[in-house]
Amino acid sequence: MTHLQAGLSPETLEKARLELNENPDTLHQDIQEVRDMVITRPDIGFLRTDDAFILRFLRARKFQHFEAFRLLAQYFEYRQQNLDMFKSFKATDPGIKQALKDGFPGGLANLDHYGRKILVLFAANWDQSRYTLVDILRAILLSLEAMIEDPELQVNGFVLIIDWSNFTFKQASKLTPSMLRLAIEGLQDSFPARFGGIHFVNQPWYIHALYTVIRPFLKEKTRKRIFLHGNNLNSLHQLIHPEILPSEFGGMLPPYDMGTWARTLLDHEYDDDSECNVDSFNAPPKDIEKDLSPKSMKRSQSVVDPGVLKRMDKNEEENMQPLLSLD
Repeated sequence: MTHLQAGLSPETLEKARLELNENPDTLHQDIQEVRDMVITRPDIGFLRTDDAFILRFLRARKFQHFEAFRLLAQYFEYRQQNLDMFKSFKATDPGIKQALKDGFPGGLANLDHYGRKILVLFAANWDQSRYTLVDILRAILLSLEAMIEDPELQVNGFVLIIDWSNFTFKQASKLTPSMLRLAIEGLQDSFPARFGGIHFVNQPWYIHALYTVIRPFLKEKTRKRIFLHGNNLNSLHQLIHPEILPSEFGGMLPPYDMGTWARTLLDHEYDDDSECNVDSFNAPPKDIEKDLSPKSMKRSQSVVDPGVLKRMDKNEEENMQPLLSLD
């Protein structure tokens, strides 16, 4: 075991070997092979290429050198192409701070039985008058940056539960193709995290319809890991044990405290609500989202195509096979 694996338990070390092809004898060579590819992309500013940083990209792509480098390049390219998103990229930024305090995202104290961190989002908590969907995405990315420092999570990954209870059609109308593209590119294509499952619960028919529209733009691996449970929490409990879930998800624990993760990031500044100077990023929501021109989702700025809505059965639920393991 090298010093780069020092933060891993014996069980996780074995998992990294079996599932991710991580070999302590060739670890430094693997890292150097990825680092050597940096010169092939002079158009990208690689602001960090130290061993520990590159290692998380190798783990995210099962030590496939080229795939790990491509993810590393996309990570920095995404930040170059969306500079405004990463101005004042800190927990105390007004928009990010408020999103964090409303539970975007939340994090459960207990890991699941695969050792994965469980992130939770309560969609109806979004206060459109105080922060934008871009702020929510920024808060999620900032949180992942903090969490991925943990080598155990680099190997074991994350699970996301989104509760759509009371999420209105008006709120859903803000989920434009450009906004969804930005989120997909930031989370699926440009971040070194392993997502073992994305669970929708209590989703209304229009969220189901929206998912039908964006599904073709998701990678096959991502599609296989999205589960639409509706009101059937028993199917959720087959994948995530109720002993570690709060009562909102039919679990045995007390209701989730929305400020749990925010207090971890903000520490003593959590209760400081004094007004801060707002930089150029925090323009009115219309100005932010107007500049997000979709590259691949060439659809109108409506939530879904009218034809899709007509074909949707409001009570329809998509049957998904249980997720048995991380591949």
